[in-house]
Amino acid sequence: MIAALLGAEEYGFGTAPLVALGCIMLRKCHCNTCSVGIATQDPRLRAKFAGKPGHLVNYMRFVAHEVRELMAELGFRTMDEMIGRVDKLRQRQISHRKNGLIDISQLLYQQPSHDVPRKIRDQNHKLEKKLDHLLIELAAPAIERGEPVLIEVPIRNSDRTAGTMLSSVIAKKFGANGLPPDTIQIRVTGSAGQSFGAFLASGISLHLEGAANDYVGKGLSGGKITVDTPRDASFVASQNIIVGNVVLYGATSGEAYFNGMAGERFAVRNSGAMAVVEGVGDHGCEYMTGGVVVILGRTGKNFGAGMSGGEVFVLDEDKTFGTRLNRTMVRIDEFKDERDMELVKRMLVNHVIYTNSSKARRILDHWQENMPKFLKVIPTAYAEVVERHLAQGKDVRVALPAAAERRKVA
Repeated sequence: MIAALLGAEEYGFGTAPLVALGCIMLRKCHCNTCSVGIATQDPRLRAKFAGKPGHLVNYMRFVAHEVRELMAELGFRTMDEMIGRVDKLRQRQISHRKNGLIDISQLLYQQPSHDVPRKIRDQNHKLEKKLDHLLIELAAPAIERGEPVLIEVPIRNSDRTAGTMLSSVIAKKFGANGLPPDTIQIRVTGSAGQSFGAFLASGISLHLEGAANDYVGKGLSGGKITVDTPRDASFVASQNIIVGNVVLYGATSGEAYFNGMAGERFAVRNSGAMAVVEGVGDHGCEYMTGGVVVILGRTGKNFGAGMSGGEVFVLDEDKTFGTRLNRTMVRIDEFKDERDMELVKRMLVNHVIYTNSSKARRILDHWQENMPKFLKVIPTAYAEVVERHLAQGKDVRVALPAAAERRKVA
């Protein structure tokens, strides 16, 4: 690829491919400071981009030309003729002791000549069987008249994106602001499938007793998600994973409380959601741009990589968190600001009420003893902006979350 890019200008592509390669190596895409003017909305920086539409047209024509040459070598005139022709494939010979153990004959199976080895019908996503159809039906009083409703249903891991279609209905009728908090409360029990509560709209609260797969709260958009261990669980919640990987990916607003640990890439690209979790895997809060995350346990490596906004509060009980933090863009501050203490306490109280977290309760019961164990992680540039505004008598930080009402989820 690099060799092709080096010869790009010779073939009429201009310098755009080389510029793109340099941009990839700079890792500035998330900062709006792309020095070559590609990944930015800053007009001063965009003026630096020397690329032209004709360069891309030339590039695509050369790609198409090379594809035609390769097809001709193989004896094909059209793409349709190539589909299913596994007899034109061969296994690469790799000088490795494990190479001989790999059998790919099943991948190279030749279809009978009378079969058409290509797509001949649309995929059936079975949307008509989605759990959300039942949720939409039971939430009718809230959708039609704005009346509070409580729904209790079981869930299983084949129920993916639970709450997303309901959120679509709410967004279409009530807009981005949705309904008042907790208008639609849904209690589910079991093991939720992928993307539980994805894009959950304001006014919807999903309370799960059980566990959930990857992508919980993906794109969370103002709703509330709580995941609690089963009441009869024999294990310690804070020492076990309760939700999978990439939880709260791209969340923009809302709240989430998890009575247990999460997998890797927790709150990646979170831009406004508030969350409490009792431990996370590698790459936590990567590229986070806003919101607040409270972590009541260990984190994995590379924490906070590319984090340019928001605040994270970590309970560093074993004093090792600093060894797992990516300090390229963030710093560790002391946990001593009155507002920060009140914020964390409010979130922990909510966590106890929503999930019955024994660890959060212990921390609150011995607050003075546990308070020194908290560390605050904040992007350096963001911290400087906050400090400057505070010096001017302005507070631009996230406000306290609403206090949970025990009767609503008891």
